[in-house]
Amino acid sequence: MIPRTVRKILIVRLSARGDLVFASPLAGALRRRYPNAHIAWAAEEHTADVIRHNPHLDEVIVWERAAWRRMLRTGRWGTLARAVADLLERLRDARFDVALDAQGLLRSGVLTFLTGAPVRIGLGSREGSRALMTRVAPRGGDARRIASEYVHLAEALGLDTRSFPLEIPRSADEVEGAARVVEREGLQAGFVAVCPFTTRFHKHWLEERWSEVIRRLRADMRVGVAMLGGPSDREAADRILAGAGVRVAGVDAPGLDAPGKRAGVADTAADVPVVDLVGRTTLGEAAALVSRCGVLVGVDTGLSHMAHAYGRPAVLLFGSNTPYLDPPGPGVRILHSGRDCSPCRGKLTCDGRVDCMRDITVDEVVGAVGAVLGLSGPVVKAS
Repeated sequence: MIPRTVRKILIVRLSARGDLVFASPLAGALRRRYPNAHIAWAAEEHTADVIRHNPHLDEVIVWERAAWRRMLRTGRWGTLARAVADLLERLRDARFDVALDAQGLLRSGVLTFLTGAPVRIGLGSREGSRALMTRVAPRGGDARRIASEYVHLAEALGLDTRSFPLEIPRSADEVEGAARVVEREGLQAGFVAVCPFTTRFHKHWLEERWSEVIRRLRADMRVGVAMLGGPSDREAADRILAGAGVRVAGVDAPGLDAPGKRAGVADTAADVPVVDLVGRTTLGEAAALVSRCGVLVGVDTGLSHMAHAYGRPAVLLFGSNTPYLDPPGPGVRILHSGRDCSPCRGKLTCDGRVDCMRDITVDEVVGAVGAVLGLSGPVVKAS
């Protein structure tokens, strides 16, 4: 589908973060096939950090879609018109030979079309975007395997997929910032990165169970915890920490280097740190912290999937969404109820109870963490 003489290639995968993680190997596969080509990636502003430092990319084009929506909502028509014109000019001036819509939705298809690339390839194009493509590659792959949809796409493009690793490298500043946090907060001996938050409610686990998991990780396993999330997760994080008997002392200052956000408790686990980083990191800084954890525990969210790119052990809680079910590595445990209705991808048949996530117990999660870390005994006991 891609001419052998191609000079400039654009990958369009705008969102979501987890999907950019899964699609990240496309950059390397294209680079190995077309070593002299200029390869760029178009992403939205809240996801661009996932692939910003990918070594196979020459350029990352950021569509500030959220900013455009704010301009539209507040009636800033002139500012919006200039932003649209600037992005269109950048896409046209780049003179891409091939634009690859690896998302296959209308918004990604429109952006692909606006490049003016003579070859526009869509992945299973939907929502009318098929009419904007010159070729459409069918969706496929093994739903149990991570990133299989993009392996299938790469094969359809004639790329070598014998090596198809997730690649989410971080900048030197992000890596150094994570190292400072680990040292300052006493997390050097290894810690559990807890990632409870995602944008879709049907992928969440119960907050009170997260609280109990954090309590038992500290009291029974004596391992530190770092909770990660975005600014919009702040209230939920406070509830989870309060339920775990954790209070956050000090000022609510932004940034990894701001002091006073270490959490403390008045119990026998008080010497085991809980570090509340929710809303205090960029996506890249959070990813750098994931790369240093002893094990990650999380739901179906971008940070959870990044653990595989760094070869970190992980315990993943899947229910309504199952992006993969075969563990991507030997240190990965996937907890899934196995209900016939799962995955429903948010089209709930349980009156909104999300029974498949309720099926996962605290004992299962704590036991899986203990198994990954090679611990036993009191780790799996309810208390």
